Amino acid sequence: MTATPGRPDRPDQAVSPAASRGDWGGTPGPPPGPPAGASPSGGWRYSTVTGVAVAAKALISVVVAGSVLDTVADWRTYLVVRDYLADSATDADLDSADTFSMLVGIPLALAWIAAGVVFLVWLWRVRTNAELLAGPAAFRRSRGWVVGSWITPLVNLWFPYQIVADIWQASAPRRPVGGGLVIAWWLLWLPTLIADQIIWRLSLADKPTEQSLLAIARLSTLDTALHVAIGMLIIVIISRITMWQTQRHDPYAA
Repeated sequence: MTATPGRPDRPDQAVSPAASRGDWGGTPGPPPGPPAGASPSGGWRYSTVTGVAVAAKALISVVVAGSVLDTVADWRTYLVVRDYLADSATDADLDSADTFSMLVGIPLALAWIAAGVVFLVWLWRVRTNAELLAGPAAFRRSRGWVVGSWITPLVNLWFPYQIVADIWQASAPRRPVGGGLVIAWWLLWLPTLIADQIIWRLSLADKPTEQSLLAIARLSTLDTALHVAIGMLIIVIISRITMWQTQRHDPYAA
């Protein structure tokens, strides 16, 4: 988003996929994990994830909707500046565009932060549950990387994917299960990291030009289209993993 100054940097999130499948194929996975309150190591318990999953999906939906408005604000800013330079818009029009950008951008930045935090809480819990279901040996990365992978340079390009993919496999009632949805989510996520950085740098310019504002608007459109797809995919992934873990734990819930 860009007013004459800049567009708030978008926190990482993350966001992606999982369409339903009727027949999961493969060989049956290990039996459901131990009853609530028990674990192979005796150190941690099964965590209920339904509530935090609902919250994560709701916040991701807010971010997606806000991203669309953010792109509208970017195009409005560009068009107003273009018209202003052609003497067909006023200072009041510029102020109005700036105000709209701030009214969209600030809540959107807060929504990104909230969605990221709640998603990580969900991810930590489902990782813990998945270890109960499949054992620590089923995971390529230690549990600390569930959070650390998103904020560590370079490894944030593939560690988060591995973490979600391993949870996906370990949670499935039958394994192996197709991982195409997780792959699609991650392949769409990676370009947004580049687009967001370019938009952020263009927005930091002391005196944005008509050309830079047009570049921001175009990149913002691409970025938002990717985030809409990513948001839809991650909502499906959250729903599927949550359902699998809940169903596998149900026999012990009574």
